[in-house]
Amino acid sequence: MEEQIMEYASGNEMAAMAVRQIGYDLMGYYPITPSTQIAEQLDADKAAGKTDLLMIPAEGEHSAAGICYGASVGGGRVFNATSANGLLYALEQLPVQSGTRYPMVMNVVCRTVSGPLSIKGDHSDIMYMLNAGWLLFFAHSVQEVYDFNIIALRLAERVRLPAVVAYDGFFTSHQKRRCYRFEAQDAVRRYIGHKQEPYPFFDLEHPVTVGGYMNEADLMENRYQLHEAMEEARTELPKLFREYEVISGRSYQVVEGYAYQDAKILLVLLGSSYETAMEAVEQLRKEGKQVGAVTLHSLRPFPEKEISQMCRQADTIVVADRQDSYGAGGGNLSLEIRAAIQKYGGTVHVKSLVYGLGGRDFFVEDAKHMLQWAENKSTPDFAYYEVQEKTVTVKEPQKPWFLPVTEERTKLGLTTIVKKAGEEELHVLGGNLNATTEIPKRLAPGHGACPGCGIPVNLNLLLRGIEDPVILLFQTGCGMIVTTPYPKTSFKVPYVHNLFQNGAATLSGLAEIYKRRQQQGELPAGELVFIMVSGDGGMDIGMGSALGTAFRGHHLLLFEYDNGGYMNTGYQLSYSTPLGAKSSTSHIGVTQYGKEFFHKDMPQIMAAANVPYVATAAESNPADFIKKAAKAAEYAKHSGVAYVKALSACPLNWNDNPAKERSVIEMAVDTCYFPLYEVENGKTILNYNPERAGKKQPVREWLAMMGRTKHLIRPEYAEVVELLQQEVDRRYYRLVKQADISSSKTNNKTAENRRNHYGS
Repeated sequence: MEEQIMEYASGNEMAAMAVRQIGYDLMGYYPITPSTQIAEQLDADKAAGKTDLLMIPAEGEHSAAGICYGASVGGGRVFNATSANGLLYALEQLPVQSGTRYPMVMNVVCRTVSGPLSIKGDHSDIMYMLNAGWLLFFAHSVQEVYDFNIIALRLAERVRLPAVVAYDGFFTSHQKRRCYRFEAQDAVRRYIGHKQEPYPFFDLEHPVTVGGYMNEADLMENRYQLHEAMEEARTELPKLFREYEVISGRSYQVVEGYAYQDAKILLVLLGSSYETAMEAVEQLRKEGKQVGAVTLHSLRPFPEKEISQMCRQADTIVVADRQDSYGAGGGNLSLEIRAAIQKYGGTVHVKSLVYGLGGRDFFVEDAKHMLQWAENKSTPDFAYYEVQEKTVTVKEPQKPWFLPVTEERTKLGLTTIVKKAGEEELHVLGGNLNATTEIPKRLAPGHGACPGCGIPVNLNLLLRGIEDPVILLFQTGCGMIVTTPYPKTSFKVPYVHNLFQNGAATLSGLAEIYKRRQQQGELPAGELVFIMVSGDGGMDIGMGSALGTAFRGHHLLLFEYDNGGYMNTGYQLSYSTPLGAKSSTSHIGVTQYGKEFFHKDMPQIMAAANVPYVATAAESNPADFIKKAAKAAEYAKHSGVAYVKALSACPLNWNDNPAKERSVIEMAVDTCYFPLYEVENGKTILNYNPERAGKKQPVREWLAMMGRTKHLIRPEYAEVVELLQQEVDRRYYRLVKQADISSSKTNNKTAENRRNHYGS
């Protein structure tokens, strides 16, 4: 047996440990709770020089899966980790990987699939993988997370199929337990063996084609080969378990049972609930009850023979699923166990319970109740466990907490838009900073945002310039989380939420159906301003949706609050994080200095999409902000997509003083890191030139104000700061040049208009 070291660690930490010891080549990733810790730990290890894993931050899980697939085709050992809707977003890519037979390992840290949005754990995500052609392990303990990650890669490369290691989010993933790991990584690598590449992709003298088009004459055979590979895995996995026992001392079977040999009633569960069930069985055994518990370590290949044999002596099995296959009379686990027992001639009675959805707690008493429920012959064969039948008796209409913000309350004429003859751009009249405070807030106070958070500040500034009625859509992010904790809401106007990547498309559908219903006479005439609110994370993963919406030209406003990171999940880097900034996926260490590439310039990307109006705004310049909001609303109503981006403070993760956020934002503007400008019908207008105002500052002055970038002021990072300064200046002076060109064209056109009017 190989030498081992005891650790006190979580499932995510042990997953990262396994990845490090295996020596993977590459990880494509996108953060999603509760799997993000794996990438965070690996990035910290990389910064400390403990691993040379190539980590590529994708803009979404679909791209992360594509990165992994490409690296697999290229002969790399590849790893990924995700959860819930991230898995579903990547789902299209996953059968491609299995269908072309490229091995890899992906950890799925199980979490509820939205909507409504929940980040707590159940098994509604992993069950979508049953038909993806991937090997599927399920770990119920921290120890198994480590062990199964090692075994899964061995099996994946043996049968040439990708593999999943699944475990419970926030239970197995985050709870620390005593466990063991191999002292030497060589022990792990000897067990796995050398990497094999059956079809070397980069052999230019023997070129191969991967993933060609297949007609019906061949596809059936392709799928049969995948089936054969899965059957080979069924044979190989017990062998690999035995080999692993030799080096680790830990014995595994595809099905595990506790006190099952003479049990008349068995409780079958997946994941961390199994350990709770074992304790319940032990207590009931002391009372003379013949009960037991069973769990599965492999869902694909499904151990139908083994589960049937283990349950053969029982009178009743109750299968507890942490998900439901709606309309099928049970969750996926119970349905497959029913089929297996029928196939092997068992007579045991199978009952199904759905429990623990959305991370609802599961205690020993619950497991005991389930076993007692199964003992009662009168109970149904399928039920939800202790679901609350909620009936509400309304004696009188409930009074709202606040009055809705209607057009009558906002149409005050404080800000108006005019268009002068012969000019393409719009002009804002009014927009007085003090006067617009009369506009009632659409976002009510009392939300859960952190002190100093820029999101409510920026949103309220935006809406102060818009007097028309508004419809709000929020993509997932801090702004959504802190304002809509069920059953409460902070919004006084119609509001809808959709996931990061699809907000713009959703809003375009909403805007178009509104227009159509007006045309059909189903809704009254009038104008609404449709506004999508998104963080910079949502404009990473949702950039494709936003650009598609822009190209189609729907009448709506896209508003981005840019706090330079994925703050909602604990601050991982986004594409808008500054160069050199530290985050939980851009650590500082012997091999890293923080984020290693420049921040994304989303306003210029949107301008390149030829939308009628693009603007940047900052709370340090509130009057400018309000006027741009008014313009954006006007363009959104009549011309197409308008886009406004505001730099938004996050004192928690910027690590600065919440009371001084406005000065931090102001410095970002004065250093030209965040210049204030508009692109109006292709014309660039620089609204504030700090250089001409004698206020331009070097970018290091802004970096020094935040804990996330303060390290860059040290002499050893002078080159990084210089690179950032050069890039900031390059972008800024490009804007100055574009503005000068636009101004020159405008002056020439004005002169021509005058000549035409007065004659030469």
